[in-house]
Amino acid sequence: MDANLTNDLVPNANKALWEKGDFTRIAAAMRESGEVLVRSLGIENGIRMLDLGCGDGTTAIPAAQAGANVVGVDIARNLVAAGNDRAKTLQLSNIRFEEGDASDLVNLEDGGFDVVVSIFGAMFAPRPGDVAKEMVRVTKPGGRIVMGNWIPGDPTLVAQILTISSAYSPPPPEGFVSPMTWGVEAHVIERFEAAGIPPDNITCEKDTYTFNYPGPATNFLGQFRDFYGPTMNAFEAAAKTGKGEQLQSELDLLFNRQNQAKTNDATTIPASFLRVTVQVP
Repeated sequence: MDANLTNDLVPNANKALWEKGDFTRIAAAMRESGEVLVRSLGIENGIRMLDLGCGDGTTAIPAAQAGANVVGVDIARNLVAAGNDRAKTLQLSNIRFEEGDASDLVNLEDGGFDVVVSIFGAMFAPRPGDVAKEMVRVTKPGGRIVMGNWIPGDPTLVAQILTISSAYSPPPPEGFVSPMTWGVEAHVIERFEAAGIPPDNITCEKDTYTFNYPGPATNFLGQFRDFYGPTMNAFEAAAKTGKGEQLQSELDLLFNRQNQAKTNDATTIPASFLRVTVQVP
C-alpha cells in the first residue's frame, strides 16, 4: 500500500476507534488521578493550557478549576461534546473543547500555550513525528509539554490489556506505528529532538495512575469490553474465531489479580506510565 494513502486512512480509523465506544465510562474511574496529576503541574492562575487528546476533560477540567485558561482538543466528536457538557454543568467559562487531530492542529496558532498536556491521548494519534512537532509548535518559548504515555510490556493494567487484546485482533495496517512506542524514552527523545528540542530539555520518569471503580473488578472489565474502543474491537475479533470466552477469561484474571481494593465490591488498580516533560527553548 502506498505510504501516503496509509497516512490518509489511519487518522480516519483512529477517529472511528475513539468514537466507537464511550470513553467517558472509563474516564469516570480516572478522575481522582487526573486531579492529582493536575496538582503536580503547578498550574498558575491565568496560564494558557492545551490538553491534547483530552477525552471529556479528566485533566482539562481540574486544570480550569485551578485557574488555567484551557483548550481541550480530541479527535472524537462524542468526547468533545461530553467535555463541553461537563464544563457547562460545572459553570466553567475558562475552558472549551473542540475537535482536532493531534497530528495536524490546524486551528491553533504558533506559541499559543504556556503548557501543553497530553495524558494517554496524543500517544494514540498516527504520525508520532508530526504529533511532536505540533506540540512544540503550539507551545510558547519557555513553555513546557507534559505527556503521560503507557509503557510497552509493562506488567500493570493498561499495557497488559493492550497486549492481551492485540493477540486476538487482526494485524494493523501497513505503516502503522504502535502508540506504545511513546512509552519508550529513546523514541520520545528522538521525536522531540527532530522537532527542535535539545535532548537535555527532555526528561522521562516512571509514574503511577490509579483507576478507582465503585464495583467488582469483573464489572470494571465490563466497562472496557463494552465502551473502550480497542477492547471492543478485540472482543469482536475474538468472537469471529470462537475465542470470545477465552479473551474474557484472560482479561478477567488480569483485572482481579491487579485489583488492590480491600473489599470485593470495589476496584483500585494502579498502572505505570512514562511521564515526559519537555522544556521548550
